[in-house]
Amino acid sequence: MNGLGKTDRKRLSAVLRGTKGTISVAEAAEILDMPGSGAAKLLSRWAKKGWLARVRRGLYVSIPLESRTVDVPLEDAWIIADKLFGPCYIGGWSAAEYWDLTEQVFRTLIVLTTQRPRDRKPTIKGTAFWLRTAPDSAMFGLKAVWRGLEKVNVSDATRTILDLLGDPQLGGGLRSTVDMFRNYLNSEKKDLKLLLEYAEQLGNGAIFKRLGFLLEQYTENEQDVIDSCREKLTAGNTKLDPTLKAERLITRWRLWVPERWTKE
Repeated sequence: MNGLGKTDRKRLSAVLRGTKGTISVAEAAEILDMPGSGAAKLLSRWAKKGWLARVRRGLYVSIPLESRTVDVPLEDAWIIADKLFGPCYIGGWSAAEYWDLTEQVFRTLIVLTTQRPRDRKPTIKGTAFWLRTAPDSAMFGLKAVWRGLEKVNVSDATRTILDLLGDPQLGGGLRSTVDMFRNYLNSEKKDLKLLLEYAEQLGNGAIFKRLGFLLEQYTENEQDVIDSCREKLTAGNTKLDPTLKAERLITRWRLWVPERWTKE
């Protein structure tokens, strides 16, 4: 480790061995058995010497030996999201990609977090994040998956569809959200009973309206689920997609729908 003294080399080696993907001040302080202020100064000095890259205040990643620059891309943005924005989960189109519900490639990582960050669309080391705040009560239907040596929460396939029905923008808009929903209906991950349970637990009435309407559009053998959605209808009218102009009201679903989205 050129540019480092013997003591620093031993310390940095110990920190790299004792961490998984990212290095926080607290982790370094524990590994080196020193106060947090001392660990923070060490990490900052190593970053200036080019051995670490600062992701955010108090959080660093190691730089590969073969790298010729300290401006390295994030090795795994999921791990960084978990460290920076936890409690959180990877959701929306990012989860849909993970569960093979879409063939589209999205460059922005969607993170649903209990935090209320000021910057909802930060770019960190070249990776774009889109942060959406979710209450503690909405942190269900998640799957812990391994990312290297770390576990990160991602919404399971059914919870992913629930979130997309709650806000089609999380799927990249209505068209791609409907494509993901149809892929879900045709996949082994389909579990409409669980979807209804999740929707009831979340308590978003708009989801039942959108789900019932879309099931009528794209399935012929889910009448029991369609009937269950109708029983859960809440008062008031909702748009199929709040961002689109909707010319027609489907009264049985209390749903405003763009003309091209109805067969009738």
